Amino acid sequence: MNEFSNRIESQRHVLQLVNQSKWGKEELFGLSSKAIERWISVNLIDPESRLVRLVKESAAKLFFLANKSQEQITDEYIAMSNEVASIAKAIEMELAKS
Repeated sequence: MNEFSNRIESQRHVLQLVNQSKWGKEELFGLSSKAIERWISVNLIDPESRLVRLVKESAAKLFFLANKSQEQITDEYIAMSNEVASIAKAIEMELAKS
């Protein structure tokens, strides 16, 4: 259950980081591709920006972790969890520039 909690906390953390900034019209409500695309479109965010790339990368890695959460924890899972934490830090730094 710990890996599930860790993954959910990582998702929340990414969303909280992104939503600390005041977006013109709408916060990022989730890390699905549809939610990200809506957030980009509604707020007129450059889809090629570093922030968008980082958000999409974190979403992809969290999706991988979700699919692996039923399996035994592997080194790959642990490494991916660490990568998500690094991406979250990069998102935080990117938002601090704005």
